[in-house]
Amino acid sequence: MRPVTPTDLLAAAQVLLQWPDDAWPEVAAALLDEAARADRFRRRHGLAHPRLGNGTVTSAALARGSAPAPAAGDRRFLSALAAVIAAVLARSEGLEGHGRQCAADTGNIEQRF
Repeated sequence: MRPVTPTDLLAAAQVLLQWPDDAWPEVAAALLDEAARADRFRRRHGLAHPRLGNGTVTSAALARGSAPAPAAGDRRFLSALAAVIAAVLARSEGLEGHGRQCAADTGNIEQRF
């Protein structure tokens, strides 16, 4: 899976809005798995996956379709966004120690500035 951007987080949260809240952890994990699968396909074949896109979470989210953009400050959307962030962090923690740079490996921000 390609590095996760703020746009990816927003796109994935809009996908979650189509599902009941209690399904969000599983849907978010599946969406990340689909992005990873598409990225492996892209690296292996040199082109985007025919259904899942180019390996970004946004392309995997677009393949699923999404709910209309919510109003600013919509509490359910913010909760969906939190669920996506939790899924990304859980996935990155599972990748620690595997030689891959991920969100949980970025270090203490105080030391970088």
